[in-house]
Amino acid sequence: MNENLTEFLYLVAIVTFILALRFLSSPRRARLGNQVGAAGMALAIVVTLAQDLENYEWMALAMAIGAVIGVVGARRVKMTAMPQMVALFNGVGGGAVALIALAEFHHLAPAAGRLELNLSLAMIVSEIIGSISFAGSLVAFAKLQELIGGRPIVYPAQKVVNALVIAAALGLAAAILVGPESQSLLVGVLAASIAFGVLFVLPIGGADMPVVISLLNACTGLAASAAGFALHENVLIVSGALVGASGTLLTLLMGRAMNRSITNVLFGAFGQIQTGTGAALEDGRTARATTADDVAIMLSYARRVIFVPGYGLAVAQAQHDVRALAELLEQKGVDVRYAIHPVAGRMPGHMNVLLAEANVPYDRLFEMDEINPEMSQTDVAVVVGANDVVNPAARNDTTSPIYGMPIIDVDKAAQVVVVKRSLAPGFAGIDNPLFYNETTSMLFADAKVAFEQLLVSVKNL
Repeated sequence: MNENLTEFLYLVAIVTFILALRFLSSPRRARLGNQVGAAGMALAIVVTLAQDLENYEWMALAMAIGAVIGVVGARRVKMTAMPQMVALFNGVGGGAVALIALAEFHHLAPAAGRLELNLSLAMIVSEIIGSISFAGSLVAFAKLQELIGGRPIVYPAQKVVNALVIAAALGLAAAILVGPESQSLLVGVLAASIAFGVLFVLPIGGADMPVVISLLNACTGLAASAAGFALHENVLIVSGALVGASGTLLTLLMGRAMNRSITNVLFGAFGQIQTGTGAALEDGRTARATTADDVAIMLSYARRVIFVPGYGLAVAQAQHDVRALAELLEQKGVDVRYAIHPVAGRMPGHMNVLLAEANVPYDRLFEMDEINPEMSQTDVAVVVGANDVVNPAARNDTTSPIYGMPIIDVDKAAQVVVVKRSLAPGFAGIDNPLFYNETTSMLFADAKVAFEQLLVSVKNL
């Protein structure tokens, strides 16, 4: 293919990536953003394959395997497992970049004498960041999938060990830059970086996984951009930089949503000790259980109802039942809205995606800052599987580990209904005083079962 035409088509692909990010910023155009981004990636792949390459049969086999895994994953993975799939696919991307850097070094270093400094540096950066992203994403996947404990895994002198491991990776990298360009040294960089990726994510609790996934996604993008410099591919440089920048921004925004610094998220071992008991509070208050029939009466005669979804909604796969109940209430003249906390769920935007799957209208979804001023005029707030993001201790208890984290102010509603299987604490491992408020009623049931019962009860009124 003509070089000028190739560069032009790559430029078109780059523009589609930028437009995709722009469209993804709005729920109304997110589907279009995905389609535009996919079209741009398909164009970039076709243009690359049109070059004078070798081993097309191996590339075709690899693409076929990847396509099958992607299609099966997209169609069969449940919404509860979507964070795991995102973490796993992100890790695969980081691992691919690390292998590309290793292969390129193997191809060039023996034949080219000493490589240019910027070329060696780009390969090493790709190797380190890509390997960390790969290993860290696999640990995040294992935590989310509950293959290992979701609580932080800590041990004595952990930070010292982590510092020594990353120092070893950087030391080997420095040796490559100033000394012999040995492939064995680069393999050492790879091994040390993988070890650091594992050790880096182990002490991070499951409650912080949305932030970790965003950060590792940014790392994969930066690694891909560095690989673009090594391969002299502008489309890889720009697309990687876009992913890195957007992932970094999202990481910072989510840290701000929890009122915690990124260093605290990464090194604070948040949620290490489970202090929640689910028992009565020290002042003697106990949780008040209710029934689906009583809640149905409460909802049917309300003027405004706000649903607050959390991870429990995804676990129960009750989003379609929530939407059906909301539509039934709207037919009765009730103003129904949904309050979305930035870090609800196990990945960025988890609740938005979950409700979109159930065809909940976008104009019914409200971010935390938009909905909180409306809570005092709300008759009933229904908390579905959420815990820490509605915990008033974040606002009132200076000794709480979540103190200062912005929450959805459901306790300001006239009545609160919490749909939950038990009084067990959330990932933060602390009791929620909301459960014991005089205005709170606990509907103890699986969310899907509870909303199926509520639908029947509301219809019978």
